[in-house]
Amino acid sequence: MQAFKKNAQIVCITSGGLIQEYAETNDIDYVLIDGGSPPRAAFGQSFVQLLYILFHLSLLEAGFKKYLQDTIALLDSEQENIQKSAKEIAQKLNGKIPVIYSDAKFEGVSIRFRQQINENAKMLCWHHVVPEMNHNELVGWRERNENMAVVFLRNNKDYERNQERMEFTKEVVSQYTNDVFEIYSKGDHDVVRSLYLIHITDWISYFLAEIKGVDAVEVDVIGRLKNKLAESPF
Repeated sequence: MQAFKKNAQIVCITSGGLIQEYAETNDIDYVLIDGGSPPRAAFGQSFVQLLYILFHLSLLEAGFKKYLQDTIALLDSEQENIQKSAKEIAQKLNGKIPVIYSDAKFEGVSIRFRQQINENAKMLCWHHVVPEMNHNELVGWRERNENMAVVFLRNNKDYERNQERMEFTKEVVSQYTNDVFEIYSKGDHDVVRSLYLIHITDWISYFLAEIKGVDAVEVDVIGRLKNKLAESPF
């Protein structure tokens, strides 16, 4: 409604249903993507469409197209190694509470990794970013806890001071758990590096679900919450 009040140009990305109906009824532009998958599994389509929408609205330069092609080539060439590494890390995270740390610039990747572990593997997990966690959460590492497993999402191009912070943080947390892992990105641009990390961490969440014998798609408790809220008069 705020967008309507501001007379903003609205574009929807939808796999159909009520959003498509709403867009057609209100003469709103929309992009139709394949349906039948959970939203998190449609990231490859929805994210790319978002970039093209921003480009169409002159809010993004055309260079992103090269980064997408570079990502495709990288993931195709690294697919076997990515899945192998993802499966090995998943086996080590099984039965643990994962803690994800990354440079603040890549917090979006960390959030997705956490949410993929939550939804796909049905596990609790948390994340934080450097340098912010160095001002607070770092102090919380005081007791040994082998139920914890720490995953650092790293980039060789991270800000130099933040790389120093991560090395120090790794030394600290390694005193309190033996399960500390680093996943380094690949690629020559932040878009490529982000998508590489998203790809490998998505696979980790998938293999965790497989190891645990749980349905990666099922999110019944969220459906129950939505139904409960739908019954509320507020």
